[in-house]
Amino acid sequence: MFLDFFYTLRQLKVPVSVTEWMTLMDALGRGHAQSSLTSFYYLARAILIKSEAFYDQYDQAFAHVFRNATLPADVRDEILQWLEDPINQLKLPPEELEKLKRWDLDQLREELEKRMQEQTERHDGGGRWIGTGGTSPFGHSGAHPAGIRIGGTGGGGHAIQIASKRLFRNYRTDVTLDVRQIKVALKKLRQFAKEGPEDELDVDATIDKTCREAGEIELVFTRARKNKVKVLLLMDSGGSMSPYARLVDRLFSAAHQMSHFRDFKAYYFHNCIYQDIYKDIYTSEAEPTAGLLKNLDGDYKVILVGDAYMAPSELFSAGGAIDYFYHNDTPGLEWLRRIADHFRYCVWLNPLPQRAWIHPTIRTISQTFPMFPLTLDGVEDAVKALMVRH
Repeated sequence: MFLDFFYTLRQLKVPVSVTEWMTLMDALGRGHAQSSLTSFYYLARAILIKSEAFYDQYDQAFAHVFRNATLPADVRDEILQWLEDPINQLKLPPEELEKLKRWDLDQLREELEKRMQEQTERHDGGGRWIGTGGTSPFGHSGAHPAGIRIGGTGGGGHAIQIASKRLFRNYRTDVTLDVRQIKVALKKLRQFAKEGPEDELDVDATIDKTCREAGEIELVFTRARKNKVKVLLLMDSGGSMSPYARLVDRLFSAAHQMSHFRDFKAYYFHNCIYQDIYKDIYTSEAEPTAGLLKNLDGDYKVILVGDAYMAPSELFSAGGAIDYFYHNDTPGLEWLRRIADHFRYCVWLNPLPQRAWIHPTIRTISQTFPMFPLTLDGVEDAVKALMVRH
């Protein structure tokens, strides 16, 4: 039974190693599951699952092995292609809907499995096959009052289940970030190099040299390996960013606590960067942006955080800054391009959902910097992009 669980996890693409599996077996041998299925569920999940992103597959495997549940069959790509261009949705009066055959959920699932195996061509407007329109309980844009929707966008409210490829964004890695999650993602920025005096004992080299000297101990010292990554964090504050203040606070806290960076600097701006950048935006403690570009070399990893949403004049016009008493002789877009040209590694994190990235200023800035959503997935993708020179 336990081996079935292991292979089912692997079948569902959960990265379970033999070492982790043997650790679970050892824990069971020590009685940590307490002869309880519930305790075993949490024990196995804690040992075998490396990321919350695999919780869904883990639950499927657990239910399949220990509760005799069946694994959902994948919908063939061919069927999904047939469903891409629906015909007009069929509308039937209530009395006609009542005449349609209804199955319970188990019968629906059984019949769907049969259709997926038997269907060899596209169907529209029918009452049996997987298709669009019509009265079939399988497909979408049809009139059946209790079916399984495959593809389409829904909207009728009749489907009792949805069957398709698992293309939903995994909510467990798309939630509001906490400090620990951000720190784990930022750790991937590490790039080690040996620096400083040779004052660290090299154990492997010492053992090797001692063996070569017939057992006479020969200590070998080497330079310490230190992370050479330098990070510059530039954050939009105030205005439309106020709803995301706590989220950006977490990002700043995580980056500030990353003691392994060779250097870390953080500055603020409002809406767009102009000739000044702020150490403390509330007291207006500023530094010239030109001085920042002069004093920092191009190897800094630059993370800009903001919604990039502003009046077009703020980005494209001289004198367009939102502060009436602040005059920018150079358009904000020019300053952003200077930053992008000077630093070889830059990304922009945007807290707005990607569906809102259609505003002209957001589109323009996303063409200047690689832009990623401020989610766990987005931060991890941004970190990967920061490892590649632009």
